[in-house]
Amino acid sequence: MKKNEIYEGMVNELKFPNKGKVIVENEEETVMVKNTLPGQKVRFRLAKNKKNKKEGKLLEVLELSDSETQTPPCPHFEFCGGCSYQTMSYDNQLKLKKDTVKGILDNAINESYEFQGILQSPLQWEYRNKMEFSFGDEVKDGPLALGMHKRNSFHDIVTVDECQIVDSDYRKILDAVLEFCAGKELPFYKKLRHEGYLRHLLVRRTTVTKQLLVAVVTTSDKEMEEKANWTELVEILKNLDLSAKLCGVIHIINDGLADVVQSDETRILFGDEYIYEELLGLRFKISVFSFFQTNSLGAEVLYETAREYVADAGNGKVVYDLYSGTGTIAQILAPVAKEVIGVEIIEEAVEAAKENAKRNHLENCEFLAGDVLKVLDDIEQKPDFIVLDPPRDGIHPKALEKIISYGVEKMVYISCKPTSLARDLEVLLARGYEAERICCVDMFPQTTGIETVCLLGKRKPDAKVKIG
Repeated sequence: MKKNEIYEGMVNELKFPNKGKVIVENEEETVMVKNTLPGQKVRFRLAKNKKNKKEGKLLEVLELSDSETQTPPCPHFEFCGGCSYQTMSYDNQLKLKKDTVKGILDNAINESYEFQGILQSPLQWEYRNKMEFSFGDEVKDGPLALGMHKRNSFHDIVTVDECQIVDSDYRKILDAVLEFCAGKELPFYKKLRHEGYLRHLLVRRTTVTKQLLVAVVTTSDKEMEEKANWTELVEILKNLDLSAKLCGVIHIINDGLADVVQSDETRILFGDEYIYEELLGLRFKISVFSFFQTNSLGAEVLYETAREYVADAGNGKVVYDLYSGTGTIAQILAPVAKEVIGVEIIEEAVEAAKENAKRNHLENCEFLAGDVLKVLDDIEQKPDFIVLDPPRDGIHPKALEKIISYGVEKMVYISCKPTSLARDLEVLLARGYEAERICCVDMFPQTTGIETVCLLGKRKPDAKVKIG
């Protein structure tokens, strides 16, 4: 096989999250190709040709898989990099995710455990409560675009004004902001040259309380700011026919080089810089930068599952909630615990957690700021139960060893990346724990994302296990 040559083949396996293993026709080779599905016949260009790593760039799907039974409802599906599974029925999406996760875990857990399948999202469309749209152009020197990155592209932006995983309010706001900025002839920020003005549009819309928060992110160009006159945009947004209440419009200044939403300065143009959402009877204050599950109703399913696992281990326990974010899990577990101690490295999130706990009249929650690896040494009260909800890449090996050293009888591990969970489970199993129950929760319909909840218990002395 030669690099940059065109090949065809059948996808026979999916590697999480979205790499298909393609068996190449007339070649005794397999190539990994992104954005493919098992059962598809595809044409691709060989992009990497190393002895143990061959990767291709998808050019065309020649034949659909048997699981692809519908026309994508979203007109942007072919070009937008946001969704992957819109050609599949929701039942087929759930089966693919369930089978993928179980395959990953079975390779790490060579013993029996109760796999409880997958729980579906209450909403399969218009479920997201947060979107970050990027300014740019769809083709070089083309008209201003506002939306998502084009599939497999770092530069090109697709205007997703008919996106189907968000409510119609998002689409109306995107249209209004794009029309306003294009009319003012405001230039977008060019990432490689580090010049320009418009960077992102961030919209948060709560599902239960139906509140909206809009943030426009730009560089600190004073000349462009005068030209923009953002107060005009505020009036346009206030006059839109929206189903949720517009509670705040914010202008965020960001001169950082990274292509992420961050704030050097935040200016409130209208209303407040926060909104409120309700989960499982609790109320949470959410700012532009708050970590909060992007599917509110799906989060209730996820946290109910975690709460059930904790409750089954016995009430009245001291629970550590490690990697606690804004304390959502800690507060939901509080009613079934004696005390919950949350640890989170981001100080702003910790302050938000304290404020939310006070608002919800929860007096048995404590939140500490700092790295889990370091903070654990400073906590005098030892845990009876530990809940882990780490970042995508899992738990630092040294932190995991410290967590294991507490010797608690039960743990719950919540993961948004099953490969990281599998890696950490191998360590936990080798150190005397066993996986008792595992359940997937689909928080991200139409996409490759999946959450997994695992209940771990100390292994019985006479139990035998094979690791690896």
